[in-house]
Amino acid sequence: MIDLAIISGTGFYDFPGLEEEEDLRIETRYGDASIRKGAVEGKKVVFIARHGKGHSILPNMINYRANLTALKELRTKAIVATTVCGVLDPSIPLAKLAVFDDLYFPDNRFPDGEACTIYEKRGDKSRGHYIFDMPFSEELRQQIIAAAGDPLTNVVYAHANGPRFNTKSEIKMLRNYASFVSQTAGPEIVLAGELEIPYALLGFGVDYANGVKKEPTPVEELRENLKKSKVAFTNVLRDLIKKYSVPKFEGFIYRFE
Repeated sequence: MIDLAIISGTGFYDFPGLEEEEDLRIETRYGDASIRKGAVEGKKVVFIARHGKGHSILPNMINYRANLTALKELRTKAIVATTVCGVLDPSIPLAKLAVFDDLYFPDNRFPDGEACTIYEKRGDKSRGHYIFDMPFSEELRQQIIAAAGDPLTNVVYAHANGPRFNTKSEIKMLRNYASFVSQTAGPEIVLAGELEIPYALLGFGVDYANGVKKEPTPVEELRENLKKSKVAFTNVLRDLIKKYSVPKFEGFIYRFE
């Protein structure tokens, strides 16, 4: 049984201070998942780098169902994921942590176009409809907010399938619904809900999305913000784990007998 899973994104490929480390390869019906298992502050923790070492896995190559199914098989009690983001709101400063409370992912599809769901077989006893007030665990969100100090809240995360970045017109549309955008967390949020694992998402704005500002964010500033993001994420996660208590799953799966 795992107390907490951490799923990390761009620029965050290892978790400093993870003790009793062990590399696991979990076989699932969707393929293998590479997971690093260890301990932090006496709690059992697993770490998944979405993009692999050196960002070898682009967003369209991530095997979301293998990763999330593996965490379920390990009896993971909760998931905290991180993502660096493009900022959609010009009033939001860069290099600022955000704890999301809603999701904009209307297509609900994996990058290959397949429906984003764990339910695939007709008549499967586990099949159902994931129903929720909000897609993130409020109990887990509050723990992250306390650990982060003063993060942005009341912000919406938009998922866009990659690996290409969005055009100015696409970003203009997204700005009606969300404050941040990235290419990785949407499917995780949905699958974690269907698997009944509490999930929360921590973001960090590294640049302004296409067309948000008159001038694009300089590449040097983007790179510097990526470096800052790993430090910020690591600090919050370590503080979170010190006082962490297992949250309850707050959604509901409407199933059919």
